Amino acid sequence: MKNTGDAPTTREPVPAPALASVPAALEEQHGTRHRVARSILDHGPSTAAELAVRLELTQAAVRRHLDALVAEGTVEARAQRVYGHRGRGRPAKVFALTDGGRDAFDQAYDELAVDAMRWIARMAGGGEQGEAAVAAFARARANAQAERYRARLEGSAPRDRARVLAEALSEDGYAATARSAPASTGEQLCQHHCPVAHAAERFPQLCEAETEVFSRLLGTHVQRLATIAHGDGVCTTFVPRADGPALTSETTAHATASASTAGRNPA
Repeated sequence: MKNTGDAPTTREPVPAPALASVPAALEEQHGTRHRVARSILDHGPSTAAELAVRLELTQAAVRRHLDALVAEGTVEARAQRVYGHRGRGRPAKVFALTDGGRDAFDQAYDELAVDAMRWIARMAGGGEQGEAAVAAFARARANAQAERYRARLEGSAPRDRARVLAEALSEDGYAATARSAPASTGEQLCQHHCPVAHAAERFPQLCEAETEVFSRLLGTHVQRLATIAHGDGVCTTFVPRADGPALTSETTAHATASASTAGRNPA
């Protein structure tokens, strides 16, 4: 008997190249999103327009990645700080890394550092003796770091010192920059990342020792204005403008940081 029914239909398979392109597209998207987050880490809180120029992307593409980063808790939106006179309209929105966003980078050994310093404090007897032992460790660590930077700063012109120090810090993962301070009274040395931020939150001696070393390396009194460890988006150190002598081992031994502000936000 002749079969008069319709022939069974089959669904056309999706071509293999189309399937293969899905993971590749997702990987590319993830890579671009990482670039956006890394740019914020390296340059500090940024607007979508600044990120677009920096990464050579459209603002629409940047905003899509920012929305995703905000949704996953890596980035948060803030109102932009404006120094001096502000024009009409709302201040631009900037995007900054959250604590969780910073953790995604290179803070894997932060917990180890905290445990080590707790052990140092405990072995020294705790209390004031323990705090003093941690401070001694922090100074020794900062001094060892300074020795690696000293050769690069010695003999440099006073106007170049902050920039040279920022370059050295960046090579050690601090994503540092130097820029003119408001009213051109000096410079701001900005560290957009701190590999030991959580340890410094528990042990401010790390920030204090670092600020003292900055004073010696730069050959001038400096003042710590903000720190990531205390919840600020950037570690900021004010370096007064100076036209002093060339930097040498002798001149750096006499400069000291402000004891009231080193490693702490001003009250």
